[in-house]
Amino acid sequence: MSDVQSKTVAAGNCTVHVLEAGPSGAPAVILLHGMKFKAATWQDLGTLKVLADVGLHVFAVDMPGFGESPACESTADAVLTAFFRSQNLSRAALVGPSMGGRIAMEFAIKNPELVSALVLAGPVGVKENKEKLSDMTMPVLAVWGEADQVSPPELIEVLAEKLPNLRREIYPQAPHPCYLEQPERWHGHLKEFLTGLVSG
Repeated sequence: MSDVQSKTVAAGNCTVHVLEAGPSGAPAVILLHGMKFKAATWQDLGTLKVLADVGLHVFAVDMPGFGESPACESTADAVLTAFFRSQNLSRAALVGPSMGGRIAMEFAIKNPELVSALVLAGPVGVKENKEKLSDMTMPVLAVWGEADQVSPPELIEVLAEKLPNLRREIYPQAPHPCYLEQPERWHGHLKEFLTGLVSG
């Protein structure tokens, strides 16, 4: 069931564009995006299909003002909370690179009961949230490009200090969007980390 459907969802005061794949009712995964990317990036990369094919219910969300979602006056936290409600999701894994990583991280800090697992790829905002990181008790996978010029890979040590069960992966010679540069490695780590949600 890897057909991808495009839909528009009311999320509080906002309307967001979503790409959806995978079996309904299966463990949910929400893919966020970086500043220069959008939901369609995950479709183009094959991430939606890869995760749907292992039995996950995947949503790639265009945050307001990005991709096909119009801008609106609302916080990312409020939009995601409303999205969970609109899709009847009690919990979901969040995957966020760069800006999306910050959104995912801050959402998980504020709403740990909603987040089953967290995948961060070169997230920004690590230092700003350092003191609150220990509030994240869910499994966390942190992925970084060795040559990241935007979010230094040394920040993975900040996460490791606060999250003793953190799993970390450094992609050799990869730039900030390491998942775009090394998609096979990325998809392998994603599947290995997230498929536990299917059986668990």
